[in-house]
Amino acid sequence: MTPHRFACLLAAALAGCSGQSDPPAQVSVPAPAPATTAAATAAQTVAEAPVSYPILFVTQVPVHTDMAGRLSAFANHLTGVQRVPRGGDLWLRYPDGRLRNLTREAGFGHAGLQDGRSIAVREPAVDWSGGKAVFSMLVGASGGTWQIYEVTGLGPKDKARIVRVPTQPAGYNNVSPLYASDGRILFTSDRPRGGEAHLYPQLDEYEATPTTTGIWSLDPASGQLRLLTHTPSGAFSPIVDSYGRIVFTRWDHQQQDQLAQRDRDAQHNGVALPFKSFNYAGEAASDPATTSRDEPFPESRAGSTGPYGDVSAFATNFFTAWTINQDGTGEETLNHVGQHELSFGYLTPSFKNDPALTSRTLDTLHANQLSIRREGGLFHLREDPRQPGTYFGTAARESGSFTTAQIVRLTGAPQLNGEQMTLTSVTEPSPSDLYQGGRFRNPLPLSDGALIASHTRSIGPVDQGGTLDGLRLVRLERDAATGRYRAGAPLTSGLRKSVRWPSPSGMQAYSGDLWELEAVEVRPRRAPDRHEGPLEAPERAVLAEEGVDEAALRAWLTRRELALVVTRDQTTRDRADRQQPYNLRVPGGVQTLANGASGGRVYDIAHFQLFEAEQLRAYPDRPGRRVLAEPLRDIAKVPNPPNPAGPPGSVRIAADGSTAAFVPARRALTWQTTDPRGTAIVRERNWITFQPGEMRTCASCHGVNSVTQAGLPPPVNKPEALRQLLRYWKNNLNP
Repeated sequence: MTPHRFACLLAAALAGCSGQSDPPAQVSVPAPAPATTAAATAAQTVAEAPVSYPILFVTQVPVHTDMAGRLSAFANHLTGVQRVPRGGDLWLRYPDGRLRNLTREAGFGHAGLQDGRSIAVREPAVDWSGGKAVFSMLVGASGGTWQIYEVTGLGPKDKARIVRVPTQPAGYNNVSPLYASDGRILFTSDRPRGGEAHLYPQLDEYEATPTTTGIWSLDPASGQLRLLTHTPSGAFSPIVDSYGRIVFTRWDHQQQDQLAQRDRDAQHNGVALPFKSFNYAGEAASDPATTSRDEPFPESRAGSTGPYGDVSAFATNFFTAWTINQDGTGEETLNHVGQHELSFGYLTPSFKNDPALTSRTLDTLHANQLSIRREGGLFHLREDPRQPGTYFGTAARESGSFTTAQIVRLTGAPQLNGEQMTLTSVTEPSPSDLYQGGRFRNPLPLSDGALIASHTRSIGPVDQGGTLDGLRLVRLERDAATGRYRAGAPLTSGLRKSVRWPSPSGMQAYSGDLWELEAVEVRPRRAPDRHEGPLEAPERAVLAEEGVDEAALRAWLTRRELALVVTRDQTTRDRADRQQPYNLRVPGGVQTLANGASGGRVYDIAHFQLFEAEQLRAYPDRPGRRVLAEPLRDIAKVPNPPNPAGPPGSVRIAADGSTAAFVPARRALTWQTTDPRGTAIVRERNWITFQPGEMRTCASCHGVNSVTQAGLPPPVNKPEALRQLLRYWKNNLNP
């Protein structure tokens, strides 16, 4: 049977190919509560926007806060009734317009008073066969946690059946589920990285708000649970693209604690500390609290001085596209794209007194011409099924928007580097953040070439305590004059419901159209192959020359919960990054100077210092802890060669500029190069997680898109530091 024939037969079973099946039968569902309208009960027929395959989506009682609420950019997994009012459902719309309320069919949810049987639902994802789906559901009027459920019976003659996915973490919020290529379920969760109850919840790097800890993998049959990436400020809306990559939005907020900074300012001024922040001595439950609120990394939010003069205050805040392989290896921004290419313009230089550093990006180097705001970014990415490697999303601000704004298109096929990627406006752009045609959320490109999205008539941002003017699923239509898309016909005639619920401020009620969100297409697709990057040729050559078997080394790393990270030349950097030092030299070894550089300082780099994310920062008025970047300090667990001349947690930079180190797996890491005295020179601006047994190479300190600051291609030297580490391993560590 041809793939096209199989797809058509399945679509026929779901009423998607005319002439392939009998007319779909009406579905019998439980009788509605008196306050429920006919539109929210069983199947119905509406003459609305056409689609080729069924559409699965959720409804939500309107939310009146965009601060850590259900549709917020961050902390959207919280369960308070004001943050996520109960009363929504999981819906299926057939190509002829008929609707099925799947949760009601399966015995979940109701109208009227939202009690212990009430529900909220979110983020469905369809299996590769097109015959089932996973989604998250919150059961109960208050409290509880988001848990993953699986729904079957999507055919028009079927009865919906919904069951909780077994062996998932209980007592934690498990959201954004989807299927991996091999049938595992991927999801984000606020489960602590190592399961330690005293570290729950993990608090983000902004306002110390509870956050998800990363993307997890679950084998429902065996119960095997793995953390694929540890994210200190949260991961959101993952998908598996046609190349087998997990693509997701990550909140990059790697900066010092602004709450602790306010405490320092208050202490300096002799007034009461507003947050009373403090550090624990370690992550263990037995580790004591201290009186310190020190942070060794990154730069201060208030600025500082040092051997190289004034150091700029540093803060960052960006939501952008990241990828990992389905085993968690290979984490990086999508094709190594960064703020230089996506949010170009002004970036803070690190050292104020170096005339070679600049506050402006080199915008002639990248193809993208649409800069997106940093206090926000890219959300709700979905791949175009007709153009692999092209993604639709919303470019929205982080607050006051419910992550609604314009729809954009991002090119991100694997063969493109960051300089070659582009963003284009699909709907009306607006530098003022006022959209006369309304705002969009959850864009979904369909297999027939159409585009649907959730649309609100609200034009501008919404103040805290306000809400949107509805959210309806619409089919977009192209404006002949501008070539951009605008809201067209709705996919439903409106799904109305009357609900009421108790809250701390008294009984609340809502009666009207529900928000329609997070649509996905129900169709069969080929599960993409899982990709696992092999060790690159220069590193393989060093292993061979040193007589080290790659499989044996990986097995040793896996047993020890370690990974191996290698950089070929720390003195080389991408030509676009002129905000941190780029004229770099290893004392007695290699140096790399920028083309045309004059008047700038040449910096000696001698050590590579590694930091791990440890939940040490706490506040008396809230449970959980915030991550701080702490130097690697457990030499028994991470047995790198001693480096007594370097700062804590460091390895020596070899004469050829290379570094190699064993690092902890399944824990976010970051790093910096330092001069011989241990003063920071170039800092990593993101967190990266490695998997047990992973052997990862970065050719340069700042990954090179095309050429280095000296106009040369990425280095391909056989790293001398790896050779030295392997000899140390064979002589001192290998059993």
